[in-house]
Amino acid sequence: MIQCRKTTLANGLRVLAIEMPHLHSAEIAIYIKAGGRNDPQDKAGLSHFLEHMLFRGTSDYPTTLHLEQAFEAIGGSVNAATDSETTCFYSRVHPSLVAEGLALFASMLMRPTLQGLEVEKRIITEEALEDINEQGEEVNPDNLASRLLWPDHPLGVPTVGYLSTIAGFAEADLRGHLERYYVPGNAVVAVAGQVSEAQIFAATEAVFGTWQGTTPPAGASASDRQQAPQALFVKDADSQTDLQLAFRAIPRPDQRLMTVRLLRRILAGGGSSRLHMRLREELGIVYSVDASIAAFDDAGAFAVDLSTAEGNLAVAVEEVLRETRRLAEELVPDDELARVKQSYLYDLEYSRDSAYDLANRYSWGELVGLVRSIEEEQTEASAVTAEYLRETARMIFAPERLNLVAVGPWSAATRKKAEKLLKAYKIGE
Repeated sequence: MIQCRKTTLANGLRVLAIEMPHLHSAEIAIYIKAGGRNDPQDKAGLSHFLEHMLFRGTSDYPTTLHLEQAFEAIGGSVNAATDSETTCFYSRVHPSLVAEGLALFASMLMRPTLQGLEVEKRIITEEALEDINEQGEEVNPDNLASRLLWPDHPLGVPTVGYLSTIAGFAEADLRGHLERYYVPGNAVVAVAGQVSEAQIFAATEAVFGTWQGTTPPAGASASDRQQAPQALFVKDADSQTDLQLAFRAIPRPDQRLMTVRLLRRILAGGGSSRLHMRLREELGIVYSVDASIAAFDDAGAFAVDLSTAEGNLAVAVEEVLRETRRLAEELVPDDELARVKQSYLYDLEYSRDSAYDLANRYSWGELVGLVRSIEEEQTEASAVTAEYLRETARMIFAPERLNLVAVGPWSAATRKKAEKLLKAYKIGE
């Protein structure tokens, strides 16, 4: 059984070591509990922008090229990602050079130069433009759905920010955000692979031991004001309409999170899932359909995404709502539930072979207070019953939690049909 060993440095930095001696590589993951919801209202996108700027050089590696070459020299390829609540920096490295990899990350996080601000603004502007049409309107269904789910809250703001806020960032903004959130007590370092616990703890202490900082401020809680279905239609020049049906779901600490994960797989989690079979294989109106879960400290969402021709839009809405209603009203058959559980258990088994998966599993879990071993998740998934699935579905898929976003070509008649379906959507007793 793979085990995760933990120590906490004197400065509050948590360090995790996941020994996987059968591998020939190691994965370093460093999580910071800072994301889009921590951005000031007039500085939307600041967390994401700072993540990018840390790649532009440090006092030890003055340019992006120097930094990238240093990672490549130890078998690495450094990357990062920012979401609503966290920022993660990660790279695979050769197991004999983990100490060097940790030193490189320490240089990025503790000694960035933050040079090249205007160049990075142009890069992030290009990224932001991907979500905007020719009229300057937001056309990313995820961003639009978030706005409906969490109006007037940072969770409803695009993580990349807006063109106006990106243009206004100054070095002082970045320095302030770095000092406020990039502190050891707000971070977790994890290394998984052909490494030893003692090696990881000593190497991390050597390069991060002098890191200092105070506890960052808490963000605003997400409100829950929705009382009826909501819809947002945005015109865009395209051959298909992108559709998202997003339900307000549960926050991360909720004990029903595993049940929601299984509901996702039943609804749109693979080739035999209900929506894939109905919308693609039977009706032939989509190429693919996916479902996703967002679980934050105090809020959550369950979303179904698909693209279809304008003439199929109302049918797609009707079929998705038919299936969410079925899950809320009927018990999932034993054979279907067993098949979905087994698939999930296999995926957990497969993750034992991935240093990347395990480094992220334990570091993210430690950061957000949701540490789960593979064995614990296997036990939890096996215990979910059809009755519990139906009970959870009745809560999540309730009409007052429903939000619809449609982006692309659509007619007034199609919109009217879709809105009529939302108004008629009910969960029976």
